[in-house]
Amino acid sequence: MRGHRIRVMNVVGARPNFVKIASLMAAYRRAGTIDPVLVHTGQHHGEAMSDSFFRDLGIPEPDVRLPAPEGPRSHAVQTAEVMVGFERVVPEYRPDAVLVVGDVDSTLACGLVAAKLRIPLAHVEAGLRSGDRAMPEEINRVVTDAVSDLLFCTEQAAAENLAREGIDAGRVFLVGNVMVDTLLDHRKRAGASQVLETLGLTPRSYAVLTLHRPSNVDDRQVLAGILDALGRIQAELPVVAPLHPRLRTALARSGLDRRLAAMERVMPIEPLGYVDFLKLTSDARIVLTDSGGIQEETTILRVPCLTLRENTERPVTIEAGTNRLVGTAAARIVDAFDDAMSAPRPSRAPPLWDGRSADRIVAILTERLRAGKPRQQDAA
Repeated sequence: MRGHRIRVMNVVGARPNFVKIASLMAAYRRAGTIDPVLVHTGQHHGEAMSDSFFRDLGIPEPDVRLPAPEGPRSHAVQTAEVMVGFERVVPEYRPDAVLVVGDVDSTLACGLVAAKLRIPLAHVEAGLRSGDRAMPEEINRVVTDAVSDLLFCTEQAAAENLAREGIDAGRVFLVGNVMVDTLLDHRKRAGASQVLETLGLTPRSYAVLTLHRPSNVDDRQVLAGILDALGRIQAELPVVAPLHPRLRTALARSGLDRRLAAMERVMPIEPLGYVDFLKLTSDARIVLTDSGGIQEETTILRVPCLTLRENTERPVTIEAGTNRLVGTAAARIVDAFDDAMSAPRPSRAPPLWDGRSADRIVAILTERLRAGKPRQQDAA
């Protein structure tokens, strides 16, 4: 270990990563014990998908930006390109550890590089499992956890998943949710956002819809069923739909964009920056989504959430009473919408989702790395 300063390379690649890393970068500054290096893999890039998040969240300019991909990439090509790029820059910084967050391809790619270079690897948001290996994110979660040395969990179910998989309990830490840290840090700023006025909305008078998972948007039949439900819901409540690039492409390719455009009370908009989107969801009457992160955010915001999937890797949001798994069949979605509209507003928050998760992680990293015992064999 070099002197008293610890160098940690922190990897981000996609929108969910930016929200999580923001609170960690702030916690590093507060602690003063770790020299953080920020690496942006370029998996998500451009103004709406990356740059606006760095500005909104006060994330420092990355120390390293890997080349952004040109055009669509398969998971294999994207993962391989990030691995090659990351492996080239690691020797320059000689980190004491690499930290990855979430479950995107960049997380897996850089985690594998760290493991093969024998650099201690920390995974934030470890242990989440949907049980669905058809989800690319599930493969990323399982493999990243298998090669990680320090595993930071958001909820008790995640720690239990790791125990079932044979991960040594001495390397697993229940710390809470860094995404919640970021939300609580920026809630006041979101309150001043003018996005509702810009869109002509009033609080609690509209729904929000987000879709991006391949299983929902790339299958025309599934997407058509969701639009069936949307057509019936918009008759009851206006729906604001920030369109993920993947969804926009799928709508155009399938011809379903014309059907969406014909729904008079559905408002398709461009993706929003973090602060504006937080304001939009905070004041929504209900949110429909296939996003894992939005399931968590709506839990803290106490906004009813309908998850358009058959499973969730975040069961604590179901236990809190904010989130319902409703699948993608139109009738189920509409029935769940009707039930949620008449149900009392949920009021519970999960344990340790208190805005101090990043500080816990930094304290544990500092203690373990200073002690020189971050590796799997050392913890055994």
